[in-house]
Amino acid sequence: MTETASGIRTRFAPSPTGFLHIGGARTTLFNWLFARRHKGVFVLRIEDTDEARSTAESVDAILESIRWLGCDWDEGPLDAESDRGPFSPYYQMKRLEHYDKYLRQLLEEGKAYRCYCSKEELDAMRRLAQLEKRPPRYDGRCRLLTERQGRDLEASGRKPSLRFRMPEEGATLVPDLIRGEVSFENRLQQDFVIRKTTGGPTYNFACVVDDHLMRISHVIRGDEHLPNTPSQLQLYRALGWQPPLFAHLSMIMGPDGGKLSKRHGATSVLEYKQQGFLPQALRNYLALLGWSTTDSQQLFSPEELIERFDLAGCQKNPATFDPVKLAWMNGEYIRKTPVPELVRQAEPFLKTAGLASAEGPALERTVALEQEKYKRLADIPGLIEFFYKPVEYTPKAMDKVLRTTGTKETLGGLAERLSRLSPFEEKALESEIRGFCAERGLKAGQVFHPLRAAVTGRTEGPTLFLMLEVMGREMVVSRLRKTIDALG
Repeated sequence: MTETASGIRTRFAPSPTGFLHIGGARTTLFNWLFARRHKGVFVLRIEDTDEARSTAESVDAILESIRWLGCDWDEGPLDAESDRGPFSPYYQMKRLEHYDKYLRQLLEEGKAYRCYCSKEELDAMRRLAQLEKRPPRYDGRCRLLTERQGRDLEASGRKPSLRFRMPEEGATLVPDLIRGEVSFENRLQQDFVIRKTTGGPTYNFACVVDDHLMRISHVIRGDEHLPNTPSQLQLYRALGWQPPLFAHLSMIMGPDGGKLSKRHGATSVLEYKQQGFLPQALRNYLALLGWSTTDSQQLFSPEELIERFDLAGCQKNPATFDPVKLAWMNGEYIRKTPVPELVRQAEPFLKTAGLASAEGPALERTVALEQEKYKRLADIPGLIEFFYKPVEYTPKAMDKVLRTTGTKETLGGLAERLSRLSPFEEKALESEIRGFCAERGLKAGQVFHPLRAAVTGRTEGPTLFLMLEVMGREMVVSRLRKTIDALG
């Protein structure tokens, strides 16, 4: 086993039936932070017992998402087929021999029994419970079947599932590190299925066996799993095992107070990658969904996040996912990113826009000009493409700025003056152009605005004189003359 001084071992165990969504990403992060804070081990396990919906493509997408987030795992899958670690395999459908061993034990000890109820009979039980305003639960009708009755049912073609015998009296107490002690009345629970009619284990059974065998010390997961916990604790008790410590994270809501969904924006981690969010920004933002420090710090370096994370700061109340705050935080991270690294991270977006290898000024210079404005990496190409593509005038630039009285003559005078200017640098450019304004008796706006519109096709952009320096004399003069021609 991967030994640690702390003995802390956490895990994230996704079902590979789709992409990794925000809730799963938050759970991954909290488990990773807790393990790293305590110098423990973070385990990734694939819970693929949903045979009909689990796919290798989903496994690959989940692994890609977690790698991109930067939550490296110590044990678990390498890809959709292979894994590494002392408790391999880390795919539940490859661990059937472990489950079979403990299923036999529970059956032999009378703690589980075969259930022959059909889907139709189970549906009828649920409908009746609803009509009688009772919790929809299995009524235990197969608990007392004799072996003879079981054989007769199998001979008639019925395949049994296995159900665990839950206690019918008292309560199961769930000690929770976030919520305190939560009590569940046993009479409201049901004998739950631990092996399906197909022979495969159910989630509630397999996760208990795996958490025990993989020596998981802390189960940190979303509060939607809290109702499963009494069943799982009874399984630990029946098998004579010490359960891990549980911590159930608060639900994540949308800005409108509803459960987070597509209507609130992207929910898949890879969608945020594709939109140009930085992994460290999303990681920082996710950490604040249901957790905070006593001083309400908002921005953390990776090291600070690990150092300061604890379960005591986790909240019981639902967290609200705010896309506006995430965009703000992403912008903050972009501004702190060194320009060479920012260009590297933006490369996929620059390639898509045809700018990665385009002729023109160095990308590091043009990207740096607008660094204060980017909220996402996807914003970068649109704000710098005029350096690399022929000028296309916006209606506002052409109609409101360029087609005004005297503009053509102003641009002609600028082209003449700037073609001789040396050095073609920010301070010299500012001095020359302001001198031009004074000589002609023009206000700065009468020259600066047409100059910007002529060389960029836009009315807004980077600081004017530094932008002209980055463009260079040849580009600036050429574009001024082309604009004069465009004006007829």
